[in-house]
Amino acid sequence: MSGPDTIDLKGITWNHTRGLVPMVAAAQRFEELNPGVRISWKKRSLQEFADQPLAELGARYDLLVIDHPWAGFAATSGVLTPMEELVSAEFLADQAANSVGPSHESYRYGDRQWALAIDAATPVAAWRRDLLEARGVAPPETWEDLLALAREGLVIMPGIPQDTIMNFYMLCARPESDLFASEEIVVSDELGVIALEQLRELASLQPREIFEMNPIAVYEAMTRGDDYAYCPFAYGYSNYARAGYARRVLHFGDVVSLDGVPLRTTLGGTGLAVSSGCAHPDVAGRFAEFVAGPEYQRTQFVENGGQPGHRAAWTDPENDRRTHDYFGNTLPCLDRAYLRPRYPGSLAFQDRDGGGVPIREFMMDGGDPKAVMATLNRMYRESRSGGA
Repeated sequence: MSGPDTIDLKGITWNHTRGLVPMVAAAQRFEELNPGVRISWKKRSLQEFADQPLAELGARYDLLVIDHPWAGFAATSGVLTPMEELVSAEFLADQAANSVGPSHESYRYGDRQWALAIDAATPVAAWRRDLLEARGVAPPETWEDLLALAREGLVIMPGIPQDTIMNFYMLCARPESDLFASEEIVVSDELGVIALEQLRELASLQPREIFEMNPIAVYEAMTRGDDYAYCPFAYGYSNYARAGYARRVLHFGDVVSLDGVPLRTTLGGTGLAVSSGCAHPDVAGRFAEFVAGPEYQRTQFVENGGQPGHRAAWTDPENDRRTHDYFGNTLPCLDRAYLRPRYPGSLAFQDRDGGGVPIREFMMDGGDPKAVMATLNRMYRESRSGGA
């Protein structure tokens, strides 16, 4: 129970082992090291996170686990306290130097750091080694290999709008790409149409159930049953690479190449932010340093099911041992990941009612890809003018 002198902090995170358990464990240990502090965490679904405006969350909670597209809104709304006011310059320098891919940079907007990258993720490949070996098949290395495996009925991938748009970005983020180079169009029709047709071809070789599945649902399907052996790109969850977490262990690695160039998947992950309404920002800042620091990230964060944002954790041999080399095998994918836009209205374009909807419809039923591009460009312009 809280006493009159207890400092209470409330936090909000997402309702998966990876999002909740390491934060609860961190709070418990921080309380043990700091008598008189109590930190409580509430969980909710990823979609509920996207549905409730950050300003409302900031009014109710002190500590917020956020997605990096919120950085633009944070910079213009004042709902979060810049990390420069909460942690030392030396700590931020270490975070930048030890970022997993562009994770640290993803929470920087308007020359301020709005969150600390406590969790790093991007779509990676996942497979059931036992099922592939039983068929004498290796994980695909090229787009053509992937299509061949899909024709055998062994491939599954997430197909809800939030994931389809990330995969669209992936296929457009080519060396010659003009992806988000202007405020008028998402990408040239030439590249966009090719990407749409590639996604449709791949989706046509999979069950229609994928269009109701997010990455967690895909991994559950792969581990609970034996119908699917390979997922070409879904946000990685190291939990499924750990013995005892699911019925079967998944192995993870880099995604396929296209035209001889490895694909760049779209960066995800989460950051820990502090509300500007927090009554005890000094304590919140110390907790943020504790969670995001290299020692906790490398040890307890991973041990409690987390997928850390500090590079020291990703290069630690012990963490690879406990996850069948998840971290070492997927780190190259993180390091070249595409950093999606973070302007104030970007989440409206990327959420379940955004640009992924017409992409998903085209993947499901076909149509005119140029008309889809026109719709995407219109939605993009509206999101840029409407804010968040």
